[in-house]
Amino acid sequence: MGILDHFLQRGVRQGVLEVVRPDGSVKRFGTSTPGFPEVRIRFTDKAGERRILTDPRLGAAEAFMDGQLVIEQGDIMEMVELIRANAKWDKGGELHEHTAFKKLKGKVVTLVDGINKAASAKKNIAHHYDIGNELYNLFLDIEHMQYSCAYWPDPANMTLEQAQTAKLAHIAAKLALEPGQRVLDIGCGWGGMAIYLAKHAGASVLGITLSEEQLALARERAEAAGVADKVTFELVDYRDLAARGAKFDRIVSVGMFEHVGQAQFGQFFKAVGNLLTDDGVMLLHTIGRMGGPGSTDAFTRKYIFPGGYIPALSETVAASEKFRLIATDVENLRLHYAFTLREWYKRCVANKEAIVNLMDERFYRMWIFYLAGATAAFESGGMCNYQIQYARSRHALPLSRDYMSAAEKALLTE
Repeated sequence: MGILDHFLQRGVRQGVLEVVRPDGSVKRFGTSTPGFPEVRIRFTDKAGERRILTDPRLGAAEAFMDGQLVIEQGDIMEMVELIRANAKWDKGGELHEHTAFKKLKGKVVTLVDGINKAASAKKNIAHHYDIGNELYNLFLDIEHMQYSCAYWPDPANMTLEQAQTAKLAHIAAKLALEPGQRVLDIGCGWGGMAIYLAKHAGASVLGITLSEEQLALARERAEAAGVADKVTFELVDYRDLAARGAKFDRIVSVGMFEHVGQAQFGQFFKAVGNLLTDDGVMLLHTIGRMGGPGSTDAFTRKYIFPGGYIPALSETVAASEKFRLIATDVENLRLHYAFTLREWYKRCVANKEAIVNLMDERFYRMWIFYLAGATAAFESGGMCNYQIQYARSRHALPLSRDYMSAAEKALLTE
């Protein structure tokens, strides 16, 4: 039995994976099980299989991208789901610690990859966000263009558009905004959050980004929404903004902390603390790990988010505590990103021809592999989303959480 066959025999027990080799031979792994996919893949040459043995995730991605791994039954979403669902992070059973070697290896990779200084931050952001607004228009929600986890209180009866609006209201409620307050949006994307806060909370908002493509479209969208007098956007690093001595009543950051890099967590929270007024409030929305600190896989580092790192809650709070930022509320959005990613995946598949015309076939395969892998990580792996509310003063917010639900309901019924 080959090495890959041995791995698949142990790794695929529920659901079915059929593997067709270049010589036409077929191996079947697993057993038909309700709720688990049945997938058939074919290797077009021996090199594709060797790539997987060298580095399972990166190798599988590149073999799929280069046509060496072809899916004949099911799709890439189902293939990745099948593998991940057979090794769920929260599977129960007896618990064990990682070995010392595995911990050390993860730390080394993270430290080397995460020295995300201001000089390299713009380049890293451009790698992912300056590939063209046309691509994002093909799969994001229409009104807000939110490239981050939506909020799905009723997933069976919500569209992506409704869930992204619900996310904006959920976050706005946690900010406890008052009309006329000055808000900073760190990593503002295409301006959806800033525009929403200006329109629905009467805030004056500065959105900052390191993506030139996002900056240009955000300004256009604010003008079209009629809030250009309340919203401004700037191409600036948060560290440089803090150095100017600027102050804000509220700070919001959605889907940006993942790009900071572990080595820069302290600098991030120092800057945030200095940017907030003494009675200011911040809401940090970030992808997170449900376990302890880890490392970014090779595929993501190479193709998706160079310099990025998904933080554990423990290291996030530990970094913020050093600068006397009080974690006043923490929420774990466990499955919300999985719902969001499945919607993005469906829209990308539906727009395959347009994406291939914009980019090329290899990019399309890379992109749907990324979305499929991310979905499986939130459904069966150790990924989640955290929303952490911070304040500099213990007196800055009401004493119970009731104000959040009341404000959120009011925003959604406007």
